[in-house]
Amino acid sequence: MTVQNATPEQEAMPEQRRILRTEVPGPRSRERHARRSQVLAAGLGTTLPVFVERAGGGIIVDADGNHLIDLASGIAVTSVGASAPAVVSRVREQVGRFTHTCFLVTEYDGYVEVAARLNELTPGDHPKRTALFSTGAEAVENAVKIARAATGRPGVVVFEHAYHGRSLMTLAMTAKEHPYKTGFGPFPGQVHRAPYAYPLRWPGGPERCAEEALAALEDLLAEVGPQTVAAVVIEPIQGEGGFVVPAPGFLAGVREIAARHGIVFVLDEVQAGIGRTGTMFAAEHEGIVPDLVVTAKALAGGLPLAAVTGRAEIMDAVHPGGLGGTYAGNPVACAAALGVLEMFRDGALLERARAIEAQVRAGLAAAMDSPYAAELRGRGAMMAIEFARPAEPGRCPSPRPRSPSRSPPAATRRACWCWCAARTGT
Repeated sequence: MTVQNATPEQEAMPEQRRILRTEVPGPRSRERHARRSQVLAAGLGTTLPVFVERAGGGIIVDADGNHLIDLASGIAVTSVGASAPAVVSRVREQVGRFTHTCFLVTEYDGYVEVAARLNELTPGDHPKRTALFSTGAEAVENAVKIARAATGRPGVVVFEHAYHGRSLMTLAMTAKEHPYKTGFGPFPGQVHRAPYAYPLRWPGGPERCAEEALAALEDLLAEVGPQTVAAVVIEPIQGEGGFVVPAPGFLAGVREIAARHGIVFVLDEVQAGIGRTGTMFAAEHEGIVPDLVVTAKALAGGLPLAAVTGRAEIMDAVHPGGLGGTYAGNPVACAAALGVLEMFRDGALLERARAIEAQVRAGLAAAMDSPYAAELRGRGAMMAIEFARPAEPGRCPSPRPRSPSRSPPAATRRACWCWCAARTGT
């Protein structure tokens, strides 16, 4: 790719197409992977054993010169494209000035500017405050801390199929046992799990999904005592759970129940937020205004940065010194985030995410003719197609044909193929 008067970043940008020069993984990647096995802990898994040498836009280039399309976007991180010039230039400038000073000791403008932008962009026009952290799990834990401080209550309600992180507290909140939780218990207590309104898998059918899931949440609160619950934490679209879009009305119903009981309503937008679904925050699709919203992943275009943003009176409930961390809101990561947020100002990337959804739906429409294609779902560049098959002959029927009012039974074994094209800037 040749660009007239190109910047160094543009000159280094790989061709935006797949190029296979060797088998995948190639010999150099295999050699490096063998060395990795000798020096790294076995618990660090690998999806594709290739070693990356550079990346740009939607392409990663491995050690063997193969250009691979990165549909995972580094697990929903490089939404503006890998090595986006607006991010790289700000990072270079900041690194030249200083790489670190803990904001809790000496302050700097980047932290304040990121917080101000998140206060402006997150749903709702009420007064807000923001605190910055390093990872999504860290931010989720701090949202729980803030809710507990504001309410004086200990309990947390989460949902089936949820994923909130790998720290001990967020593992307690995460639903999936293996590989995330196996062997790591015991976990913190007073975490209660309610059904998520998953229309395809709801036993009573999609038409009754939201109503019955909300009734189940009410039953759970009645059982544990709503006066003991500090926070309800929910993903507006589940990521690890299978890109599940909840039944219409469910999020609004959860919000109403939380407000009625004085429970802090926390949206975990770590994976779905920052433009991935065609709006800055996935909750905007349903007009939901949270008390607290958690962001990370795509926030800083590949550098570690996370945030909790929310109602001023809730955020300010924590005593001075109760929030923070050595690297929380690192100045280089803040510079990267300001580049990312600048790229979203004109709305073009949000439109691009919506165009990706239209393209995916059109491209996969034929796949839905398969009797085992259960559902094509998602929003923006967060799309998935779910396939289902009988667990055992004679026990679980094929998901198709099926009555419009009856979804496949929960016992049906499933496989979910996720179109993780979170990158809207390519």
